[in-house]
Amino acid sequence: MQNHLASNGPKKNLLTLLIRLLPFLGWFKSYKSAHLRIDLLSGLTVALVLVPQSMAYAQLAGLPAYYGLYASFIPPLVASLFGSSRQLATGPVAVVSLMTATTLEPLATAGSEAFIAYAILLALLIGIFQFSLGVLKLGLVVNFLSHPVVNGFTNAAALIIATSQLSKLFGVHVDSSEHHYETVYNVIRAALAFTHWPTLGIAVLAFAIMIGLKRLNPRIPNVLVAVIISTLVSWSLGYEHNHKTDLSEIIDPGTTIIINDYNTTIDKIEQHSLRRVELTAELEAAKENYGDNSTQYMQIHHQISLLNMEISEYKETAHRIRDNLRTLHFKAATENENRLLFYNVDNIPSNLKHDGRNWRLKVGNNRIKKDNIIMTGGGDVVGNIPKGLPAFSIPQFRWNIALDLLPMAIIISLLGFMEAISIAKAMVAKTGQRLDPNQELIGQGLANIAGSFSHSYAVSGSFSRSAVNIQTGAVSGLSNVFSSCVVVITLLFFTPLLYHLPQAVLAAIIMMAVIGLLNVRGFIHAWKAQKYDGIIGIVTFIFTLVFAPHLDRGILIGVGLSVGLHLFRGMKPDIALLSKHPDGSYRNQARFGLAQCRHIAVIRYNGSLFFANVNYLEEQMLERVSAMPELKHIIMVGNGINELDASGEDMLSLLVGRFREAGYDISISGLNDSVLDVLRRTHLYEKIGEDHLFRNVDRAIAALHKKTHIGSEEKVCPLVEVVHLENKKVPSNHRYKY
Repeated sequence: MQNHLASNGPKKNLLTLLIRLLPFLGWFKSYKSAHLRIDLLSGLTVALVLVPQSMAYAQLAGLPAYYGLYASFIPPLVASLFGSSRQLATGPVAVVSLMTATTLEPLATAGSEAFIAYAILLALLIGIFQFSLGVLKLGLVVNFLSHPVVNGFTNAAALIIATSQLSKLFGVHVDSSEHHYETVYNVIRAALAFTHWPTLGIAVLAFAIMIGLKRLNPRIPNVLVAVIISTLVSWSLGYEHNHKTDLSEIIDPGTTIIINDYNTTIDKIEQHSLRRVELTAELEAAKENYGDNSTQYMQIHHQISLLNMEISEYKETAHRIRDNLRTLHFKAATENENRLLFYNVDNIPSNLKHDGRNWRLKVGNNRIKKDNIIMTGGGDVVGNIPKGLPAFSIPQFRWNIALDLLPMAIIISLLGFMEAISIAKAMVAKTGQRLDPNQELIGQGLANIAGSFSHSYAVSGSFSRSAVNIQTGAVSGLSNVFSSCVVVITLLFFTPLLYHLPQAVLAAIIMMAVIGLLNVRGFIHAWKAQKYDGIIGIVTFIFTLVFAPHLDRGILIGVGLSVGLHLFRGMKPDIALLSKHPDGSYRNQARFGLAQCRHIAVIRYNGSLFFANVNYLEEQMLERVSAMPELKHIIMVGNGINELDASGEDMLSLLVGRFREAGYDISISGLNDSVLDVLRRTHLYEKIGEDHLFRNVDRAIAALHKKTHIGSEEKVCPLVEVVHLENKKVPSNHRYKY
């Protein structure tokens, strides 16, 4: 039998190692055929939410909608295979999508090739950072993001995400301003003047369907139903109504002048940008050849600074002209039944028979081609989605861009993981499964790394889709594998059906999804726990809103406040004199109105003793001792001392020596083993004396009380019997607290 066990030992160890390296092997330990059917249904249900939701989140990230499908293909599969949670659904999420757009906005134009390349590179950096944390078992680093900070940031992000969709909801177009609240203000102004009513109507329809079905039966995939119905309405009514025209067919001299001015400005920006690239290369060469303090280097640096100023001015001019072009509205009339002419609504001939549509110029960030001007008389739709799976390729890695992206990649990594692990913990409470945060970091990291090779942007755990997994009873991560398979089928066969999906519906989907991120109770709960936590949450919320779209500033302020407060509290820990309490323990005599012993000072120190608070300890101890003229012995209660560094040990040694020289004896109680080890290594243990070190206060008082009270006039000692101060006696039925 022993030989049998010995032979099974290596096999068991090998299996454990395999499951550790490939966690998905653990799914099949007690897997049954019935579980496969449940996982299949769960996967299909999640996919019905994932497909439309991922497209909406991709646009929130500043990417074409189909990049959301790319992010829903490989990443959920990899995260499920290598994570520790079996029900966590990974993929595009609102907060990470918003932060992706925020990170890349200063580097490239949203939706451009450079923007897409940077989004993929950002996903790779996030994946590498998360994977590294998991391998090194540093999952605890997320504790730097305290709950009040995350709650404040998440609530602010929810409002920012929701308001960022207003332009799509009302069918208006405005440029992003330096601050998000300015952009929202401009959207509201544009909406009041130029709301596209069919767009607003179809958004309201989508809201009504999703809210109605959610209340009727939460199991119905309300998002998918809204997408199907709104797409059918869009297709049948010709919701998108674009027309390509020539500048000569726009019968308005003023419009021609504005378009020419706009194209000239865009050309200037492009010329100056190209010249800046050339000068940047020359600057690097000058630095290498002459040094960065040379005349040559300074001259080129000055030229680049001037170019930057001119580019900023031209961009501001282009912004104003774009706004002007977007306010122009036209009516169209057919000439000789084959040529559509456009007239400015302010200069329509009185006898013109127009088509009744309100036409607008489609203006982007590039120059307007005079022979290919797009006039839109309808609403915006998703449009063409490339058919087939994304091409697998190595992400373009540029060190200078990677270094620019790294700080935000770290922040997004931590936030994304916190969101994922919070969801996973909530599900574990229901399923009873084991959760390994470090393994989850590995899973999330590998998902982002693998995704970056398949044109995916950054992903994380989704609350709404994970909730669907739980509701449908998903047994293993196979449910997420099946969801990925549905996305593959969609990319291969069904992308043409998504052409007419209105952008306003995607905006409505996002707004419905972020409602779940709003958590006002979180502020109230933090305030009740500790007022300063509530303040930190509120400050993070306010500054995240104020600095948006620069979201990193808000969260960094919150983290800075949390760390600063922690250090401040560590510098001034709680110190109290103790006396006998009615429940038999020793409590704060000032708080509970208890009398104080004349000859023994029992001083409780609640906090680690390190360099930042040693002076505070000295001040407080001396202050309390000086107020007791008949004092003979000091008992320092050190149960709260979890750490003792060199400065703390030095101060403790100094206090022991000083008090004994002054005629007071000193003992210490309640020190844990790690602190006692420090005392032994530094020989402070011998200086204090083993007979002056006690396990608890009771033993210390039992050993010291009699000899300190020889010849004492104190009739009743408050350390032996309960003695209340006059007029401060606590009722016997009072529920005492520390």
